[in-house]
Amino acid sequence: MLRESLRMAWRSLVAGKLRAFLTMLGIIIGVGAVIALISIGQAATSSVTSQVQALGSNLITVSPIRSAGVVLYPQDAQWLTQVVPQISQDAPLLTGSVTALYGSKTWSTTLMGTTPPSLGIQGRKLAEGRYLIPSDVTFRRQVAVLGQTVVQNLFGGQNPVGKTIEANGTPLVVVGVLQPSGGSFGANQDDVILTPVTTAEEIAGTTQISAIIAEAKSAAIAPLAVAQIEAVMNHRFDSQNAANVTSQDQILSTLSTITGTLTMMLGGIAGISLLVGGIGIMNIMLVTVTERTREIGLRKAIGAKRRAILLQFLVESSILSLIGGAIGALLGTAGASVLAGALGWHGGVNTGAVVLALVFSLAVGMVFGIWPAMRASRLDPIEALRQG
Repeated sequence: MLRESLRMAWRSLVAGKLRAFLTMLGIIIGVGAVIALISIGQAATSSVTSQVQALGSNLITVSPIRSAGVVLYPQDAQWLTQVVPQISQDAPLLTGSVTALYGSKTWSTTLMGTTPPSLGIQGRKLAEGRYLIPSDVTFRRQVAVLGQTVVQNLFGGQNPVGKTIEANGTPLVVVGVLQPSGGSFGANQDDVILTPVTTAEEIAGTTQISAIIAEAKSAAIAPLAVAQIEAVMNHRFDSQNAANVTSQDQILSTLSTITGTLTMMLGGIAGISLLVGGIGIMNIMLVTVTERTREIGLRKAIGAKRRAILLQFLVESSILSLIGGAIGALLGTAGASVLAGALGWHGGVNTGAVVLALVFSLAVGMVFGIWPAMRASRLDPIEALRQG
């Protein structure tokens, strides 16, 4: 019986190709949207996670709350290492905007004054030359390590090591070039000039630092390190909230929660279109029942049972939703791959989302096909033939 129902249902759908396509359109859009949005959401989560991890292993950032009157200086980084045993090393960050000059080329960028441990804490690597060394800080040497963006705009990609640039009029000898790091949360990590913090003080005209970056001795004790840093900072500045102290794990957890919630919300919104597609199937199937009243009457008159009629129309609606789901899955998969590639995100199509969307589309077809199928199966053969 099932084979015969499948054959008849397929024949009916082939006979009305345009109607069948229009009926499936809602399911196609719904399934494609669900797969694309969930896959893009997961790709975004993966991209954010990789960006956070690229900031450095076990990274902890300490930012003073200036509204509470808290001001930090480079020596505070040394003090923090001494009083918090859970951190292995730290470095001050003194940031400001500068205009860099080389020959006739200028470029507005970020100046970052720091100390040698910052390279390892932030997980950065060198492409050329060397990084800052302790004597650079001690003797206030006018040296700089450049990010790739600065190199491209001032030197056209040529090796700048050994050449001299100016930052707000201060000459700096380039001693190293960082490997590309890319963007992180909308900021270009390669658009930077790194100098000894003591040299940056002279260029920026201030000794106040923007933050302290620290490295916990292990990921397991990072939460304890955060709590200890908060405690000693609050005690030193006699405040209940002297600094914002965040670890890599905290940032990852918060961002994963946000992106996960947004992904589920977008998937739910897309799922509504699946329900709309199911309603479309139901409406078309009801119209089909009306148009095929005579056919149903003839089948019942020659002995077809109610369950055979019921099964035929239920199979038709299920085939519509399943084919529509398959087409939607292909379009959603292709769309997600293209969009993720265009945005530079890494992450494949979510297989679970594809399976879930296909199963849900089939369920939608069956559920919304029940009423038209039951209506067809209950037609009185004599009345059906008279109406036909």
